[in-house]
Amino acid sequence: MSDFEDKKKNIPEKNSESGKTKMSRRTVVKALAGLPVLGLFGHQVLKKRNYDLEKRQAVIKELGLDTMEFPASDYGTGKPGGDLIRIGIIGYGSRGDQLANSLGFMHPDGVKSRHERGTLTEWLEQEYLNVAITGICEVFDLHAENGLATAENEIRPGGKDAPKIPVKRYKHYHEMLDDKDIDAVIISTPDHHHGQMTVDAAKAGKHIYCEKSVALTENEVNELYSAVKDSGVVYQLGHQITQNVLYQQAKEIIKRDILGKITLVETASNRNTASGAWIRHLDSEGHPRPGSENTIDWYQWLGNAPYAPFSTDRFYNWTKYFDYNTGLIGQLFTHEYDSVNQLLNLGIPKSVNSSGGIYYWKDGRDMADLLHIVMEYPDREMTLLYSGNLASSRRRGRVFMGHDASMEIGNNVIIYADRNSTRYQQGIESGLISPDSPMISYNPGAEQIDAVTSASERYYASRGLTTTTINGRRVDVTHLHLREWINCIREGGQPSVNIEMAYDEGMACVMAHLAYVENRVVEWDEVNRKII
Repeated sequence: MSDFEDKKKNIPEKNSESGKTKMSRRTVVKALAGLPVLGLFGHQVLKKRNYDLEKRQAVIKELGLDTMEFPASDYGTGKPGGDLIRIGIIGYGSRGDQLANSLGFMHPDGVKSRHERGTLTEWLEQEYLNVAITGICEVFDLHAENGLATAENEIRPGGKDAPKIPVKRYKHYHEMLDDKDIDAVIISTPDHHHGQMTVDAAKAGKHIYCEKSVALTENEVNELYSAVKDSGVVYQLGHQITQNVLYQQAKEIIKRDILGKITLVETASNRNTASGAWIRHLDSEGHPRPGSENTIDWYQWLGNAPYAPFSTDRFYNWTKYFDYNTGLIGQLFTHEYDSVNQLLNLGIPKSVNSSGGIYYWKDGRDMADLLHIVMEYPDREMTLLYSGNLASSRRRGRVFMGHDASMEIGNNVIIYADRNSTRYQQGIESGLISPDSPMISYNPGAEQIDAVTSASERYYASRGLTTTTINGRRVDVTHLHLREWINCIREGGQPSVNIEMAYDEGMACVMAHLAYVENRVVEWDEVNRKII
């Protein structure tokens, strides 16, 4: 029998009645066994990919997002013009060190550590800002020495172009503010100093970058606002999260009414470690961290706060005590408020209610380790709801809930259509849109809108933000926030978290704190501009 005739025997016959091909189970198994496995499944995957791509494109076009332009950036395209800006840092603890790194300065030990980890090149490629740290004001001798060594280190972004300017230690911040060779100050002290230091810096004509929170009392917020407005200095509050390019896309999504009417925003922050609960006076081996009355100017550290005997607990764990801050409100909720306010421009709420307590960390603290905040905006017909927990690490998102869709912001922007949406009813009924899976996702690393996301993308979307991607480069968002402030000093204009945004946040947080400690609903009198 010829090969042709042998192959012909294996060709299935037609069923004379149905016209369908007859093939035995054995023949099917043999036929499948003879095909390359990847070829068979690859064909099916390709069909599915083509279908998914068409579906994505249809969804994007239906929403009008095919015309959305992604933000262009001039980051890293050239050296900044203008004169050198001389900066003094007030308070050089861990956050002060991080801010110095973001300006382009690093301690020699940090350079060595980054080199060993393979991350030094990324920092060296950070944009050169044409600034110099010329002053360090710090009450702890050890921290001051670290600041001086950092400012003097010649290994920097900008290389040989980076100027070598002498750096001076100031024992008191007023000495720094009196120095005409200081153009601007970064305030990274504990929160109870923020209000008065900002007022004094503004009156001295120094541009100000101040870490959150804004201030601790209503009077401080009002005085701070007036001082900055009267001085004309550039003020930036330290909320770098909104420098992520995904916020620009989220703004566009809200502007295009993709979500429909937004009536509820839920935000949350969870931690479940001692360090995350601000227990930081012991090192990783359980030994006390350095510091004593001989090396720390305790009375200056206390400032206007009530007197308390020196202790490393209060010095390192100041966040636990209301003498120095507002607990979870000032440390974590402030970030959530800013992220929402940047997108919706909510301003000061009409009323605030806070509840919670110390349910886990029984260490003599004042701050709640479980806290809920409800802020009502009746004029906007919406509510902002916050929940913070220091005894669970379960991830919870930041979700904007609209009538037609909900948007979750983490490291991605992810949008789900509402199953009872008016706008997307036909798309849901046709099967084009599924309310059970993401309708849209935006990954700043990919720099594109996508209509499908994976489980891993959803996982990363629930995490906090420290970096963003610009022109294919990973960039530190604190660096971008400082860069924006510096550019406004040189070129004019207002940064993203300017004094107006800071005033609204400051009042909102004071209201939330009063609601908690006084166990009542606190209201804002818009006519008289005061808390009642």
